[in-house]
Amino acid sequence: MEKEKTLPFETTILVRDCCLCLHVQRAARSLARRFDEALRPYGLTSGQFSLLTSLNRPIPPSIKDVADLLAMDRTTLTAALKPLVRNGWVKITPDKIDKRSKRLSLTAKGAAVLADAVPMWKKTHAALDKLVDGNALRQDLAALL
Repeated sequence: MEKEKTLPFETTILVRDCCLCLHVQRAARSLARRFDEALRPYGLTSGQFSLLTSLNRPIPPSIKDVADLLAMDRTTLTAALKPLVRNGWVKITPDKIDKRSKRLSLTAKGAAVLADAVPMWKKTHAALDKLVDGNALRQDLAALL
């Protein structure tokens, strides 16, 4: 008969106190909640704000380019785009050269919502920069990519 495997409670404490993945996940959720609250009056979540911002460029990016930038798989990105398209903030068009590829662009309405939300993002960001050294944190996180 096989003996049951158990994990000592001390291991649970070790993971709770030391696991970088757990700490980054908790911090990411906390940051997302702060920005979600700040951006709610504009009808945006923090993820939608990041997505709209990623489309604010002179040449409409491909779905692949945006997925890579946001570290999302294409299926997740496609699902995230649906409410933005439904709100009339994003337009999806076939690539002019490769019809299999799609290009994403902000509509005038989407650009306006984004422009309205940026001052609140800046205010929220400034408050967070007072809590932590944002430059050092970005540099440390970049080292993980």
